[in-house]
Amino acid sequence: MPDWVQIPVLVLIVLLVVGSWVFKLKRKFDRRRARRQGQAVPVAVQHGQGRGADYLGPYAPQQQTQQQTQQQTQQQTQQRTQEAQQPSGADFLGAYAPQQPQGNRPA
Repeated sequence: MPDWVQIPVLVLIVLLVVGSWVFKLKRKFDRRRARRQGQAVPVAVQHGQGRGADYLGPYAPQQQTQQQTQQQTQQQTQQRTQEAQQPSGADFLGAYAPQQPQGNRPA
């Protein structure tokens, strides 16, 4: 590589390393200061603590009691039976059915 590319790349690498050291020291000092003052220490989230896509927070569905679940099941069953009693589908045209002539009605 030419010198004009090599020197900036080396400088960036050194800055990244020094920056990571500074960040680690800052976290260490923050933890020590929090320990002395008795404050809660900000800790990295552990696996399974409920964050990210699996954690819905206030948007999570409310827990239902068994009685509410049974009532919902009964309501759904009633709706299905009512829908089954009504004619529907391709064979039922309802108001769109062609009108039959008066003389050709079956008896």
